[in-house]
Amino acid sequence: MEAQKPTQAKAAKPAAKKTNAPGIKNAFWVIICCFIVAVCLFLFWFGHESHFEDGHPVDLWGTIYKGGVIVPVLQTLFLTVIVLSFERWFALSGAKGKGNISKFVGDVKKCLANNDIAGAQQLCKKQQGSVAAVVSAALVRYEEMDKNTVLSKEQKIATLQKEVEEATALEMPALQQNLPIVATMTTLGTLVGLLGTVIGMIKSFQALSKSGAPDSTELSTGISEALINTAFGIATGAFAVISYNFYTNKIDNLTYAIDEIGFSIVQTFAATH
Repeated sequence: MEAQKPTQAKAAKPAAKKTNAPGIKNAFWVIICCFIVAVCLFLFWFGHESHFEDGHPVDLWGTIYKGGVIVPVLQTLFLTVIVLSFERWFALSGAKGKGNISKFVGDVKKCLANNDIAGAQQLCKKQQGSVAAVVSAALVRYEEMDKNTVLSKEQKIATLQKEVEEATALEMPALQQNLPIVATMTTLGTLVGLLGTVIGMIKSFQALSKSGAPDSTELSTGISEALINTAFGIATGAFAVISYNFYTNKIDNLTYAIDEIGFSIVQTFAATH
């Protein structure tokens, strides 16, 4: 008879950790949608016949249309910055949680000072968001290390620190999501605007270079194209810079709150064990 091989129970795989930060995961479709909107605006609004008289613009919209084919590209960049800025606003507001983040940090530190881990967990459930998720994960590990009788104190502290670092590393990419695109727009918007400026000036000089009296219509069209593209490029770059710096500062504040509570958790464990 063949000896029966002992069957080993397969260890259940731990559930994959997920970030708690909301937001748009794929900004490619945002750019595509903004491009479609920009082209429609350019063709059907700025280029509408009501904005022209004898081929000449009679208002601002017609003047913008005279900016040429670079205008829809710049509009796409500008709209993308606006949409992603609003997206980051809602995403970081969700990551912050429901209550004031400074008050949350202070309340959790009070609970830790009183060794009230259950109370700190309740605060995390009430607060929600990325910061609360990191703190909650660290508190769960805190309780596990508190019951562990195998590891030494130093090993427990190292495990607790690792849990805080891993939870923070999980949330950080989601907090910074789409900001690299906004940062790219700061340079790209200015460069595309400069390209439109150069194209407009080339057209103006071509009008001047013709023999006889220069064509004033071609000359004014080229100058309009240059100035409109310059304005759009500067506006896109400026708005992107402001947006990027604003949200980078908000992320830094959230990161500081996470680091502050994480340090308090580790210090509390080290002092009470």
